[in-house]
Amino acid sequence: MHAEEWTGEDVSISEVEAALGRLRDECAQDTEGPDLRTSVMTHLAWVPPEWHEAAVETLSGLGERHPSRGILLVPDPSAEDGIDAKVSVLAFPLATQRRHIAAEVIELRLRGKRKEAPASVVIPLLVSGLPVFLRWRGRPPFGEQALEQLLDVCDRYIVDSREWPDVPEAYEELPFDQAACSDIAWRRTESWRRALAGLWPMIGETRRLKVSGPTAEASLLAGWLRSRLESEIELDHEQADELHAVEVDGEPCPVPHEHPSGSDLLSAELDEFGRDPVYEAAARAAAH
Repeated sequence: MHAEEWTGEDVSISEVEAALGRLRDECAQDTEGPDLRTSVMTHLAWVPPEWHEAAVETLSGLGERHPSRGILLVPDPSAEDGIDAKVSVLAFPLATQRRHIAAEVIELRLRGKRKEAPASVVIPLLVSGLPVFLRWRGRPPFGEQALEQLLDVCDRYIVDSREWPDVPEAYEELPFDQAACSDIAWRRTESWRRALAGLWPMIGETRRLKVSGPTAEASLLAGWLRSRLESEIELDHEQADELHAVEVDGEPCPVPHEHPSGSDLLSAELDEFGRDPVYEAAARAAAH
């Protein structure tokens, strides 16, 4: 992989678009013919400064699995109004020919009041005709202007409720009526849900679930069982950094062997386009 970059301070969106065009041309100079722009989506990410390093690491791990136009929005409300930009075109070589798959990353620092109207910034940069995914790092401020604007332009909204301090109560605020919602914490429970489903029919009589792991994953597992079995299930939660043990009425559940990375988890969410009614029911049941 190689990359071309451009940076600018106090830029306009037209300057960002012009820089993208120049960088694509520069990436193609060492290839036979133009690079292949194979974007399958626009990937928006709202990234407060404390999440910046983690977000960049996860995005880089996606590689050529999801070629897209990635737009990272970094709010900086304490600075003077304006936009700073860093634009990169990443070229992934094709194995059989001297050409590249080109992906684009646009990082915008929204200074001062510019953070209050992000939709006006990103709409000109969306790839026409392709779905828009919005990844929100940290606890979303549901109901606030910036989030509401971005929900209006996205097709799928991706969070990680492990990053929230107030789960499971916060699940009541998820905007299921505004966008198809995904939760990476829910994705982490996938292999455990398969293991629990394998305990049928015994699992159908469950009355008590003990989970050692983060609050989000524990709450969602309990909510999933409550919503699927339509019964009251007591959750006994033991806090841990990772989900590593589950017991059903005192009996251990087989431990799955999958350990997906952050990039793997996000990649799986980017493969989904519709609503997930099972997740929605689990989140609602977890909140009560």
